[in-house]
Amino acid sequence: MLATPQLARFTEPLPLACGTLLRDYELAYETYGTLNAARSNAILVCHALNASHHVAGEYAEAPGNTGWWDNMVGPGKPVDTDRFFVIGVNNLGSCFGSSGPASRNPATGRVWGAEFPLVTVEDWVDSHARLLDRLGIDRLHAVMGGSLGGMQALTWAIRYPQRVAHALVIAAAPNLSAQNIAFNEVARQAIMTDPAFHGGNFAAHATKPRDGLTVARMIGHITYISDDQMEAKFGRGLREGLKFSFDREFEIESYLRYQGEKFSEYYDANTYLRVTKALDYYDPARATGGDLARALAPATARFLIVSFTTDWRFSPARSREIVKALLAGKKPVTYAEIDAPHGHDAFLLDHPQYHGVVRAFLAGAAAAGHA
Repeated sequence: MLATPQLARFTEPLPLACGTLLRDYELAYETYGTLNAARSNAILVCHALNASHHVAGEYAEAPGNTGWWDNMVGPGKPVDTDRFFVIGVNNLGSCFGSSGPASRNPATGRVWGAEFPLVTVEDWVDSHARLLDRLGIDRLHAVMGGSLGGMQALTWAIRYPQRVAHALVIAAAPNLSAQNIAFNEVARQAIMTDPAFHGGNFAAHATKPRDGLTVARMIGHITYISDDQMEAKFGRGLREGLKFSFDREFEIESYLRYQGEKFSEYYDANTYLRVTKALDYYDPARATGGDLARALAPATARFLIVSFTTDWRFSPARSREIVKALLAGKKPVTYAEIDAPHGHDAFLLDHPQYHGVVRAFLAGAAAAGHA
């Protein structure tokens, strides 16, 4: 399946939660499949921290560049593009095509850098709604995402209930625990204390905080993999025996450094700061005194909540909090707890039971005519 990136420009100012008006911004997106005559078969896919609008397929000019959820979305796959019109959109503040710190501020002609405002999950959802308006889609058959993408799906159901028939919230949580915020803060400090960061204006100094980004990614990556999976894959294996040095002696050290260094080459440091802050800020129940059931009260969608047994970053207990709140509000919800050894990253993998649940939920919704 070939993918074609597109760019939508908006000139109507977007009010952000931080109090700033974002003027003249762009959203990168891709679509797969065909929108039906009734415009009722659209599914919006929301991405997680370091992903983008490139959800599935490959680019004709770059055949090895496969979408991050290609095992989930495509012809005959759980999100079947022979049946559904799928939209992937890059979040504001990202570095993969939408307006963000690495893009140019139209008002000044300079790279935004540290001047790009902090954005929230709610800001992203509001901008996505404007893109759907542009595409002529009033109501989504479904909105779905994993991790941070799942939080966006939940927010869609709360913020635009009339526009969402089904919401698939995968490997997510109703807010971040103190431990998760702590991991994010350590990663941000690694970036901000890198001498090449220059207060976020590193582009003006022709530098890049690669060391800080490398450490930030290493910290994050540890939280994405389960202890069992790490033990099975690396254990205490040594690359070349003991060297009595601080070089890459253990296999796990080599793996983490490789992942971090690769990440530091293509990801923007200012984007990392903003996306992790959006994660920290996310808490739909803040407006209802901590009552998640009240926060979810506006939702009218049918929900699928999926968790993974070895996900310790967003554990099944956190997903069950969402389920409990939905049931308290008498909302229709299906819950699946998948036994998978991979940790948080399981939502990205081709797990038969997991994919079967998603396929059955969407197929059942389509067959029942819930739109």
